[in-house]
Amino acid sequence: ETPAHARLLKLRHPILSNEDLARIRSLPEADFRSVTLATGFPASGTGADLAAALDKLGADAEAAIRDGARLLVLSDRHLPAAAAPIPVLLAVSAVHQRLVRQALRARNSLLVETGEARESMHLALLLGYGASAINPWLAYESVADLALRGALAGTRDVSSALEQYIQAGCRGLLKILSKMGISTLRSYRHAQVFEIIGLSREVTDRYFTGTASRIG
Repeated sequence: ETPAHARLLKLRHPILSNEDLARIRSLPEADFRSVTLATGFPASGTGADLAAALDKLGADAEAAIRDGARLLVLSDRHLPAAAAPIPVLLAVSAVHQRLVRQALRARNSLLVETGEARESMHLALLLGYGASAINPWLAYESVADLALRGALAGTRDVSSALEQYIQAGCRGLLKILSKMGISTLRSYRHAQVFEIIGLSREVTDRYFTGTASRIG
């Protein structure tokens, strides 16, 4: 063992503020080089176009890791007008499974910049399928707008409102973990302790490999 084996980023919790994500992206150390991958596909596309976009996303993630990136940011922010966001859970799980199959998953962390996640269960699903931390940027913008318009009882201060939102998300995550009998987030991440209902066997096996799906 050498000191290089302890090169880790430690977060207080897995919900990243916009400032947190910006700081991570700007870290100068080579050990923490980040690459942002857009999670979009043609808005007028078909299921085949979505599958092709997922394949490309996985290939781009693999190439970035082999090129030395250690932090992959999957982002649906700033997509072009002609693109629709890939459902974020599908994108995260597809990349996670691709890297697992290529024996590259232990070399990196997946950060998610998404407008889709709003509630504690959304966060829990993303963490359970491979995300290391999540930046719910659209939820932040919504909370900030409510605060500025005076629609939140007790505060017009945006910073306080955002902090309360993050604290609520963390409490929700703790409640979900405790109901599953899981003590730490590290044990919950990647664990896929869910059952899928309403997706075909082909989709489950390809993108959510290993998840129970008795009904299909």
